Parts: sequence; structure tokens; C-alpha cells
Amino acid sequence: MSDAPGRTREARTHDISVVIPVYAGSQTLRPLIQELLPYLSLSTSPDGHSFRLHEVILVWDHGPGGADQTIRDLCAEHEFIKPVWLSRNFGQHPATLAGVTASSGTWIVTMDEDGQQDPGFFGALLDAALRDSAQLVYADPQDSVPHSAARNAASRTAKWLFVRLLAGRDFENFNSYRLIYGEIGRSVAAYTGPGVYLDVALSWVVSTVTTTPVINRVEGRPASNYSFSRLLGHFGRLVVSTGTRPLLFVSLLGAVFVVLGAILSIYVIVESFLGDVPVGGWASTFVAILVVGGATLLSLGIIAQYVGASANMSLGKPLYVTVRDPRDNFDA
Repeated sequence: MSDAPGRTREARTHDISVVIPVYAGSQTLRPLIQELLPYLSLSTSPDGHSFRLHEVILVWDHGPGGADQTIRDLCAEHEFIKPVWLSRNFGQHPATLAGVTASSGTWIVTMDEDGQQDPGFFGALLDAALRDSAQLVYADPQDSVPHSAARNAASRTAKWLFVRLLAGRDFENFNSYRLIYGEIGRSVAAYTGPGVYLDVALSWVVSTVTTTPVINRVEGRPASNYSFSRLLGHFGRLVVSTGTRPLLFVSLLGAVFVVLGAILSIYVIVESFLGDVPVGGWASTFVAILVVGGATLLSLGIIAQYVGASANMSLGKPLYVTVRDPRDNFDA
């Protein structure tokens, strides 16, 4: 959004669209909306930048607990709330992309429905973006996440692997509380395909990413508890959606075992000439089969994920589908 003639940059007001994917927010949405109400008026960030809440987009992802009716009630009470209805449950990332597509603000804030993320940091996110000329700002929580130590450790490990081995960029603090430049966000949402995470898609196009410290709050409901299989599935899709870099890992893994095989072959040949080869060998053979077999299955698993992603794309599987309010068609 360009500044009007004769208007200084300091006087510019930044419009913010807030996108909230909704799954089970019947208890937490209303308090969160109440917290957002003051930002409808002109607000000032800690660095003196003016901003205003432009709209709140609630994306219903077919969750339980009557969250859809809560969305209807809130829309009837507040004109700035815009509902987006998905045809079925597609997941948090597709729901977020659907909301980003429907947004129109200069900046887009994405946040969860559970009330853990404090809207009071909107100004800090905007300041970080303008200070560092960043198109993407992630909140950097300074307190612990309310999950088990094992899950937190697994999450940190997955993020480390993604950043150091897959993404190749400083996205270590990526999470659902983020500020995105509107043009970038809507462009990414327009072309992102099935199975691609929003953060991965953003890493392809943003020139500068930064973070700002925030303090998380206690969730307004019991902390979500993903099963190990779901978490593993999320990480698998995260790996595949990064592009072809994991295939390079498969190639390197094969090269390592070729070198190890050549070294072992030379050792066996030398030992056979010296007459030191024992009659046994079942232990070393068993270990070799386990190691090579495990590496082979890992490589095949990665390749299979790519084949599955390619099949979904070739079949034309949509990332999400938006519909009218289901109550308009299925009014009981």
C-alpha cells in the first residue's frame, strides 16, 4: 500500500488482517475476540508505528464442540469478523491458507484459537518487520510450551533437522504466531499445493525473516495432545514439502555405504590372503544386514513419500474447498 501524496511514512496506518483456523474453539473464541476489539481503533506500536485491526477471518475446519455456531454468533455481533467455511476437515495449515487467501489487509497475523498467543504483541511483530525490512516475522516464545518434555524435545529436534538439513535458511523459530506481508501471504496461498506446509512455502519466497520475543499464556482449554503417529506424519510431510533436498540425502547415504562396502571388501581380501578370516562371521553379517537394510528402508520410505505427493498432485487433489455456511443447505 503506497503512501498518499504529502503523507510521511511515520503517519502511515498499517491494516492488519487476523486469520484464525478454528477446530474446537467454542470455549476460547469469544474471549479472544474480546481481546481483539480494542485494536479496531487506531493503535500505536512500541516504536511508534500506527496500526489498526482491519478484519478477523475465522476458518471453520469441521471440528467438534459447536465451534461453527460460535462463529455464526460472533459474525452476527461484529461486522469485522469474516467466516470461511471448509467442506470438511483439512487440517490447520490448509485452513490457515484458506484464511490468508480471503484476507485483504496490508499485513496478516496468523494465530491459534486457544488463547495462548497474546494479541498484545501485534505492535512488537509490526515493529520487527519494519525495523528489519522483513516480509515475515515469527513470534519467539520466551517461556516453555505446555507439553511433555518428550514432545518438546521431539519438536525441537524436528525443527533443527528442518532448518539445518532441509530448509537451508534461518526458520528455526517457525510457529503458528506469525506476521506476513499481505501480498506475499496471498501469493503463497494461491499456488501452494497439497501437502506443502505454509512455513515451507513461505521459505521459498521471502527475502528476509526475523523474530520478536513474546510471552505465551496458558491455553484456554486442555493442551492438544497429538499421537506419535500423527506427529510423525506431520514431520514426514514437512520433509517432503521442502523440495528435493531429502533425495540428496538418499544419494549421500548410498554413497557412504558404497565407500564402506569397498573398504570392507579390501579388508576381507587382505585377511583372506593372511589366513586370518574366521570360519564364523554371523554376527558381523547380521549387523551389516541390519544397517544396510535399515538405510534401504529409510531411503525407500522417503522416495515413497515423494511418489505419494506426486500422485496426489497428478490426481488434482485440492488443498481445501470452501463452501457456504453448511447451515444454509442443511438446516435442521
